[in-house]
Amino acid sequence: MTVVHPPPTPGLELSNPPTDGISNLRFSNHSDHLLVSSWDKSVRFYDESANPLRGEFMHRGPVLDCCFYDDSSGFSACADNTIRRIVFSYEKEDILGRHDAPVRCIEYSYAAGQVITGSWDKTLKCWDPRGASGQEHTLVGTYPQPERVYSLSLVGNRLVVATAGRHVNVYDLRNMSQPEQQRESSLKYQTRCVRCYPNGTGYALSSVEGRVAMEFFDLSETSQAKKYAFKCHRKSEAGRDIVYPVNAIAFHPVYGTFATGGCDGFVNVWDGNNKKRLYQYSKYPTSIAAVSFSRDGRLLAVASSYTFEDGDKPHEPNAIFVRSVNEIEVRPKHPNPPA
Repeated sequence: MTVVHPPPTPGLELSNPPTDGISNLRFSNHSDHLLVSSWDKSVRFYDESANPLRGEFMHRGPVLDCCFYDDSSGFSACADNTIRRIVFSYEKEDILGRHDAPVRCIEYSYAAGQVITGSWDKTLKCWDPRGASGQEHTLVGTYPQPERVYSLSLVGNRLVVATAGRHVNVYDLRNMSQPEQQRESSLKYQTRCVRCYPNGTGYALSSVEGRVAMEFFDLSETSQAKKYAFKCHRKSEAGRDIVYPVNAIAFHPVYGTFATGGCDGFVNVWDGNNKKRLYQYSKYPTSIAAVSFSRDGRLLAVASSYTFEDGDKPHEPNAIFVRSVNEIEVRPKHPNPPA
């Protein structure tokens, strides 16, 4: 049985949170800076160590995702079909490119030096951010997908694309002519989030139906025998099993354990190799829309933001919490400790 020790507070609450639903938040790979995208049409740039809002960039439509390029700039994916490049220090932005429908996901690949975007227009696009803004020559390639793109994740030269219809395409960024693998989610319901394992061997996939699947890239029988799915973010009430969507997954950069955030307002930490829950944090005010570990795993950012899973109803205001991570919360427990 997992022993749960809820901490007394949810962490430091950042000032000036978005005024509408939070779509994503991410720590920088180079510092404790935090980037937050929102349905209030903004991208916010925080310096977590000092807790000030360092910059706020307003777009023409809801912002559905964001990512860092380096500590001085980043990119955003917008519901007005644009991909924008943001330069924090100069407080300016320009349009990197466009899709034919809202842009749902964005990632920057350090391996390929490209911005990768996934859209509800059922395409994936790769961009060279070094080109002139808004010019077609920044577009490296367009790759049709079987359905609307819901989530992207990168590890090394590997890209995993999760779409509507439970499709999963795996690409090698060095040869994007066709997917390296075309899969179907092993979960029965709509995909919410996909995240690659830090060691590059596979990916975790979450669904609206309170489950997470652990998958492996290696198609050998031995590797495929290791894949499994588990139930999470559920509760029993009056004899009924209440199931919550799992909106977010974030892997710890040191230990390879991972956090999940659900519409039940909880963040859980899991040891995927040993199939155990390591920790559950105290309940947050409302649904967990996004989670992100800092580059060294010392901090965990949590977006507490109602995701309208039960329609438009009164709900707690949006909040961003940043908590210090104790090693006991994220370090795997070895099943057979050495003598």
